[in-house]
Amino acid sequence: MTHTSLAYLSNNFIYSAMAVYTLAFFAHAYETAFAVRAPQSDVVDPAHGNLLVKTFDFKRTERAARIATAFMILGFLLLFAGAVARGLSAGRVPWGNMYEFSITGALAFSGAYLFALRKYDLRWLGLLVSISVLLTLGTAVAVLYRPSAPLVPALKSTWLVIHVSAAIISGGVFLLSNVIAAAYLYLDSMEQKGARNRWAQRLPSLEVLDQLSYRLVAFVFPLWTFSVIAGAIWAEHAWGKYWGWDPKETWAFITWVAYAAYLHARVTVGWRGRKAAWLCLLAGSTFLFNYVYINIWGTGKHTYSGL
Repeated sequence: MTHTSLAYLSNNFIYSAMAVYTLAFFAHAYETAFAVRAPQSDVVDPAHGNLLVKTFDFKRTERAARIATAFMILGFLLLFAGAVARGLSAGRVPWGNMYEFSITGALAFSGAYLFALRKYDLRWLGLLVSISVLLTLGTAVAVLYRPSAPLVPALKSTWLVIHVSAAIISGGVFLLSNVIAAAYLYLDSMEQKGARNRWAQRLPSLEVLDQLSYRLVAFVFPLWTFSVIAGAIWAEHAWGKYWGWDPKETWAFITWVAYAAYLHARVTVGWRGRKAAWLCLLAGSTFLFNYVYINIWGTGKHTYSGL
């Protein structure tokens, strides 16, 4: 198969993945919308006297939920195939520009969700994960797309595989942790005003969300540390010095410091709950700033990864 054919095949896989993620989104939306039960005579709302209220029964839509998860897995596999075909079409790993970073970043994010889903009940996040992946892929296809081409000289190194793969995996897990931290803050705000609404009662307790967000960061932080160190070693090979305060290097270090501060605050100071969630989101914002702004509009030696 020619390089051009592989490039077209990659595009078709990406388009197919977008279609399947769209089906996953609608299946998750159906799961939530049709879980509503009509008011029944034996259901009373304590907050409003004897008024009959609607409730949620997610057992009614269990089949739709399983279908949604199956679509998420299929979308992940199609996206993985698209990334592999993209790499084969260029004769390299698919990490040479923002289009390729976006499709592999979406792959890492959805992969982190599916991996965590094996141990934790995170299906309630499926709606948000599916729409986030769709927005990322849509932006990649419509705005960031670049034809498959060879790497620029600075990227022709084994360290590209080592450094960037670690960074992309770390980013996917960091973003999943941030989504959970945001869910914590939303539910905490709701509980501060009173009881959760009936849809939110399906979600885990604040304690579970707090622990899960922390565990994800603690799990992947060593990999991010390795990614930063590998980037410094690669810089020495490419440019003759380990550190040059390039904007991307600097913000990668800022992200490391922010997540290190988060873990330090959890372990030694005992931060939990709202403070920890806000600090997690702050750390995640530095990663997103580095990924989006520095890659696209920043200056420095890493601008080859931009538009």
